[in-house]
Amino acid sequence: MHRYKKSSVTVDIRKAKTGDVDFVSHLMTETLGPFYDGDHRAHARRIFTAHINDNVDSVGQFSLLQYIFIAEVNHHPAGIIHLVVKKQGTVKISPLIVAPEYSGKFGIGSKLLRHAEDFARKHHARQLYCTVAAQNQATFKFLLRKGFHLAGKAQAHYKLGIDECMLYKPLNQSAAPDLSGISIVPFDEKKHTAATRRLILSQVGSDFNGVDDTWMDALFASYQRRESRDVNAKYKLIFIAEQDRKVVGVVVATPKKGQPIKIMPLVAKSEAVFEALVTHLPQLLAGDGHKLYVHLVPEPWQVACLQRHGWTIEGMFPGGYAPNSVVQQWGISLNKKGVPMRKMRIKKPYFDGIMSGRKTLEVRIGYNSIKRLKEGQLLQLENGHASGVVRIKSIRIYSKFADMLAAEPWRQIVPQAKSQEEALRLLHKVYPPHKERLGVHVIEIEK
Repeated sequence: MHRYKKSSVTVDIRKAKTGDVDFVSHLMTETLGPFYDGDHRAHARRIFTAHINDNVDSVGQFSLLQYIFIAEVNHHPAGIIHLVVKKQGTVKISPLIVAPEYSGKFGIGSKLLRHAEDFARKHHARQLYCTVAAQNQATFKFLLRKGFHLAGKAQAHYKLGIDECMLYKPLNQSAAPDLSGISIVPFDEKKHTAATRRLILSQVGSDFNGVDDTWMDALFASYQRRESRDVNAKYKLIFIAEQDRKVVGVVVATPKKGQPIKIMPLVAKSEAVFEALVTHLPQLLAGDGHKLYVHLVPEPWQVACLQRHGWTIEGMFPGGYAPNSVVQQWGISLNKKGVPMRKMRIKKPYFDGIMSGRKTLEVRIGYNSIKRLKEGQLLQLENGHASGVVRIKSIRIYSKFADMLAAEPWRQIVPQAKSQEEALRLLHKVYPPHKERLGVHVIEIEK
């Protein structure tokens, strides 16, 4: 049993007992009806029988074990969660329901989900997953806030007129790639042309026929037409990923009529570079169109990266670019409702410092994407698969780190440093002098 106690309220999460069957059956019938067809009482009886019978599902083919847990508030049942341990090393939530009278109170849903994650890790699962009706927006948004990623959407899946979203959350992840040494900069013909040509020709393989030196010549010629901003001229925008002053990634963007932007190619020498490009693309191109789409034959880790950053698959083209490949189209909207939010990658010590309140100042170099930040804007800070939202309270700009540290409280910038001198060394380790010359931006943030 898990117990959470705050003042006069005690929340317990325990295994379901025989006497809970009516509560489970009633809650599933009343809650699932609007989104799912079928006999929900029969469904409840089936999963309850498996739970009571040593957690074994006698009719399931892929499930190893099935458990039902009950959330109680001061000994009154308030919610349920059904967890299925799968043979593939995953755990499915099917379903998680908070009783209507407890919805939004005492964090019942969050506590049940935390219990599910602990349970899944105890059973050595690599992933927790579930499905939820797209029309059930409260639950859908709750799961996204809790770190779940949208894998896809099935139309009229369990009920006509109701779309079903598939979501998952990886568990026991490896450390996030270090993006601190990677810069995304506009293409410079004098500096980048030769290296860009070599990288694209070496990275774009047989899945895309026709990418050769002639194609590269046409690409650079279309870049020359970028000032026209005429989509019928098929002009290109090019951005470069640099690491140790070397070209390690390239993005070519083509604005189209109707204002979508095609990304082709998107090449990267490593997973970290790919992640950096995917992270920054929406910021770099926000003023040039209403959505981005890219054509790829992705590796599994690339699919995970795209989903993590809000991209969704839009189509598949068998033989579209080459006879023996299936190209996928992925897209992301640049038009967000409400307050615009920017994503920002941040190392774990700084992320933890901000989330705990020990760090209120984030320092960045004056790249174009940083210069576009505004007071009052929301930032979604990301480290690995963890994220948190903060608001920009103010922005101050200095010419160099020494001036900035003389004016700003250095402990709020680098909380792990023991002195101002150590803080300066750590900042110079991340941002060498040629980057420091772009200007030092101090972003004051509040949770």
